[in-house]
Amino acid sequence: MKNFWETLPKPFFVLAPLANVTDAAFRRLIAKYSKPLGPAVFYTEFVSADGLMLADEEGRAKLMRDLAFGKAERPIAAQFFTSKPEMMERAAALAQELGFDGVDINMGCPDKIIEKQGAGAKLMLNPKLAQELIAAAKKGAPLLPVSVKTRLGYNKDILEEWLPALLEAKPAAIALHARTRKEMSKVPARWSQVKRAVEIRGEMKSDTLIIGNGDLKDIEDAQVKVEETGADGAMLGRAIFGRPWLFASAETAFRSPSVGVHVQQFLPPLKDRLRICIEHTHLFEELLGDIKSFAIMKKHFKAYVEGFPGAKELRVELMETKNATEVEKIIKSFIVKEGSS
Repeated sequence: MKNFWETLPKPFFVLAPLANVTDAAFRRLIAKYSKPLGPAVFYTEFVSADGLMLADEEGRAKLMRDLAFGKAERPIAAQFFTSKPEMMERAAALAQELGFDGVDINMGCPDKIIEKQGAGAKLMLNPKLAQELIAAAKKGAPLLPVSVKTRLGYNKDILEEWLPALLEAKPAAIALHARTRKEMSKVPARWSQVKRAVEIRGEMKSDTLIIGNGDLKDIEDAQVKVEETGADGAMLGRAIFGRPWLFASAETAFRSPSVGVHVQQFLPPLKDRLRICIEHTHLFEELLGDIKSFAIMKKHFKAYVEGFPGAKELRVELMETKNATEVEKIIKSFIVKEGSS
């Protein structure tokens, strides 16, 4: 099987894996509305490798739902977290069996439950184990490229030690969130460190791709940051909220801003944006309504419904809804009342 990372045009723009955000429903919507190019790479939400292998039948079935994907989402990497190489090997083997295009290892999540397992961000304190997990994933899925998503460090910036340790394990790509775990999102992302990561990669004569992540507002912003740092690509996360069409503008982003080309950010008319919100809600209910709380959709309502007259009042109404039928009724009533266009 071909290493898809090697075939991507540069710079490329990928969709960040966000827990309870980039689920199967939202990814399907993003694939539909971010045409013609869409994200260069999709990721699943992170999935517990331990849970996949050790949970009872019901628990495993729920986790398997997080690994569901459609043809329009390719290439797609299954993202796993664990601190146990044997579990990573088995999870990677499962990803290969399920037809994924790659395996990604989460080495940056600050969730305390995950950290208690020695996984996620805690791996930045254990470079040797991190290397073992990469090796285990490669062993379990010899036909798939293995990548990593991480940060600058745990309590402090240790990029100079941490990145070389990862590069020694030869992952196909490293997505670097330009903050430490301690900083969370409380300080601006330091893209100067993404530039330094590219330099370290060069010094080590590594072929691993470097993807910058943190505070990107849109494709134009990502394009500028990539040009400034020399990164191979950029990962957009929070910018996707309420904007499944975000990557539609990527087609014009491959020309440099330095030669005077402005990236035109695509924005559908308001009534279409609201109808996409309805579509998203029905899709969530259809694909995940039996295993996930409808409350998850409410963080999306906040993003879809802002920046226009009457948005606050509409948002308040949507926050009280309990199902997709109620959402559709309220939004359609608003469209008729306001004559949205």
